[in-house]
Amino acid sequence: MSMFEPMWLSPKVIRPIVGTRRFYIEGLDFQDPVAARIYRELLDFFGASQAADRQCADLVFIMNSAALPAERDGAYRIHTEGDCVCIEGNTATALLYGLYGWVRRKACGQQIDDFESVPNQALRMIDHWDQTDGSVERGYAGESIFFGVLGSNSHADFRNFPDRRQDDPFRGDLARVTAYARLLASIGINAIALNNVNVRGEARKLIVEPYLDRVAVLADIFGQFGIRVFLSVNFASPIDVGGLSTADPLADEVSDWWEKTVADIYQRIPAFGGFLVKADAEGEPGPMRYGRTHVDGANMLARPLSRHGGLVIWRAFVYDCNQDWRDRSLDRAKSAYENFIGLDGLFAENVVLQVKFGPIDFQVSEPANPLIGRMTHTNLMIEFQITAEYLGQQIDVNYVLPQWLAMTNWDTCAPQVDARVKAVVPKLCLVSAHTGFAGVSNVGMDDNWTGNTLAQANLYGFGRMCWDPDATVGSILDEWMTLTFPDLRGPAREAVSEIMLTSNKTFKNYTAPLGVGFMVKPGLHYGVDVNGYEYDRWGTYHFADRDGIGVDRTQSTGTGFTTQYHQALEERFEHAETTPDDLLLFFHHLPYDHVLHDGQTLIQHIYSSHFEGVKEVERYITLWKKVKGSIPQADWENVADRLQAQKADAVEWRDQINTYFHRMSGVPDKLGRKIYA
Repeated sequence: MSMFEPMWLSPKVIRPIVGTRRFYIEGLDFQDPVAARIYRELLDFFGASQAADRQCADLVFIMNSAALPAERDGAYRIHTEGDCVCIEGNTATALLYGLYGWVRRKACGQQIDDFESVPNQALRMIDHWDQTDGSVERGYAGESIFFGVLGSNSHADFRNFPDRRQDDPFRGDLARVTAYARLLASIGINAIALNNVNVRGEARKLIVEPYLDRVAVLADIFGQFGIRVFLSVNFASPIDVGGLSTADPLADEVSDWWEKTVADIYQRIPAFGGFLVKADAEGEPGPMRYGRTHVDGANMLARPLSRHGGLVIWRAFVYDCNQDWRDRSLDRAKSAYENFIGLDGLFAENVVLQVKFGPIDFQVSEPANPLIGRMTHTNLMIEFQITAEYLGQQIDVNYVLPQWLAMTNWDTCAPQVDARVKAVVPKLCLVSAHTGFAGVSNVGMDDNWTGNTLAQANLYGFGRMCWDPDATVGSILDEWMTLTFPDLRGPAREAVSEIMLTSNKTFKNYTAPLGVGFMVKPGLHYGVDVNGYEYDRWGTYHFADRDGIGVDRTQSTGTGFTTQYHQALEERFEHAETTPDDLLLFFHHLPYDHVLHDGQTLIQHIYSSHFEGVKEVERYITLWKKVKGSIPQADWENVADRLQAQKADAVEWRDQINTYFHRMSGVPDKLGRKIYA
């Protein structure tokens, strides 16, 4: 797969579908960049030809805002009139989505006649953690596609983001950016943050000239595909960029500086989306440094943005990262709720609180964040991590859609008709159009975009999950395989499907028993280190001792985290007997002989799951051999090499975890398997 070839828009698939068509576009103003893009896509990318009039066309695009739901910008309808396919949309962007949707459905053999599609989430956003030196925090597919030196593609996940001195921090690879914008639009993404929420070095200056002019070039490209560009900003920008002595959100000079800065941005980028802000978190500056609240900080930024239709996306990932591990009453899981629940209803209408889907940090097993379903007068955006920081870092195969879809279908027990996460987010808010899902990007400059070819499915799946509330783990995977590898059929297709559909459970088996997480190497977050964070300031522990393992988060004997949920969930998680096994050790500290719902003891489950995880990876290596010849050789070799690395890693996890808990508990494996006691 070459760097300019699309991941799931294979010309081998789409050209036979679209290339024989004659198209006609009705009701669009081609001064609109999205309308102009539709025209170019049909001619240049899909290979169709333009009809002289509607009667001569067999593919017709019709702007029809009255006939489709106005509450979800992007809705489209496909129907047929004889041999003619008609695509109607309520905006130009909706027609673009309709084009991609028709191609996808046609390629996958799905219904196209009288089909209407309305996006489930209003905001469908990709967050990049790219720095202007080209590095990507938690990036496992090479350097940034936006920033860095043209031709450079280091794979270092820089922790401190050292600046590489250069006059121009922009990579300038606009062909690749255009291809990326097309990919995102094809799965319904409508917003993107270009740079890391940890805004350091030259990245602080992206909001002013001369860099703003270069941001505008990228914004113009994404705008053609209906994608609004956001920038992450450092809360101390009035000091670092503006030369002021303070960033106090209640200081007049600070408000005035932001007013002028925002006005300058919109003068250059009229469709600018707004700011993404990480404040008072993990050492980043924020309003609390001045004795102010998150409301003070967010609303101060919201005021100038509101005049231009912009948003402030304010991250709720706020916790004390200097906790004392000796104090068992401290609980990082409680932090987001404690910091923000008292502020519900105080944020401006154009402020969106971005909440991680779980209360800790993108772990393999977490409950839903209790803020979801509890905040009833605040716009929420749920944050997922596509790049697999704790989930194998795109070395280990991990199709994470099973975990994500389970989370979007989590019943918050909020007093609503439908209290599932995906339904309650747009219900309990100020403005439903200012709610949605965000995913941390997993792309980079690697030829296959995502480091591991199979990791493309997670990016594709995120977009489809945001759009289609009825999409399933299997249906999303089938679409991705069909669109990406048209020659993948028979046993080879079955092999890929089997690997992908079981990979999330397999990864969980050899890394995170029953809701315990963070047993990883500090900083790197890849590879096993049982006690890596156990005596650490970051507040992520397993509390294993000779008697048991797990974190007691109950109200009766623990940290009281369970009380942050609605009563039905609180009662469920308060007792081990009613807590799902997958989350058991997240909520309870239990003895090794505790019997799980499947009849196994806790210690035996730890042993067996880790042996099973390695066995499954070995099976994947065998299955992958069946795929050879059915996909491009470079992609096959890419996955084959990573499966070998995954096996070595899984073995290390198995042996270290099982040895640790054997030594801790003194209980032998009843099946007599090799444990290095």
